[in-house]
Amino acid sequence: MQKLPSSFYNRENVLQISKELLGKFLVTKIDGIKTSGMITEVEAYAGVIDRASHAYGGRRTDRTEIMYAKGGTAYVYLCYGIHHLFNVVTNKKEIPHAILIRALEPVEGISDMMLRRKKSKFDYTLTKGPGALSAALGIQVNKTGSSLHGNTIWIEDRGIKIPTKKMVVSKRIGVEYAGSDAALLYRFYIRDNPWVSRHPK
Repeated sequence: MQKLPSSFYNRENVLQISKELLGKFLVTKIDGIKTSGMITEVEAYAGVIDRASHAYGGRRTDRTEIMYAKGGTAYVYLCYGIHHLFNVVTNKKEIPHAILIRALEPVEGISDMMLRRKKSKFDYTLTKGPGALSAALGIQVNKTGSSLHGNTIWIEDRGIKIPTKKMVVSKRIGVEYAGSDAALLYRFYIRDNPWVSRHPK
């Protein structure tokens, strides 16, 4: 078990990094509680050229400024005023690539995850979907800008490699506003894994 190094995040190809995040483990230690899960689903956002990206066209706001940080930084934003969505900033400083973590297979701290999600029954909805996984792991917008090399939020390599044949590629979810870019095949997930937010019909 080791934290992913800076060199993992600081590469140019956001699609390649996205694929390689499958099978890695997102870990949090918040309020003294350690939780973790294996990443099963991600979406890539290719910065200024990607109409689905918050940084499309070089847009910079107080919220999105953190996307221009160096790779290996957390970008957490509030969706619909309710859901905290966790993204991994990649590439070099000033190139706002990001990867949304969409689903996890829970591993450690499951009882604490259930408490955070106010669940009495353990089922797949615990960490299926970006809002659900952030709630389960205790990730909120106040964690945006956190280094993924610190001791609050980080990603570990535990030696699991997802072969290409076990990887599914599809369009992203909920980005219809992005015009032709909504059709880009920038979503990746583990085939036949039940901990995936949505399977194509």
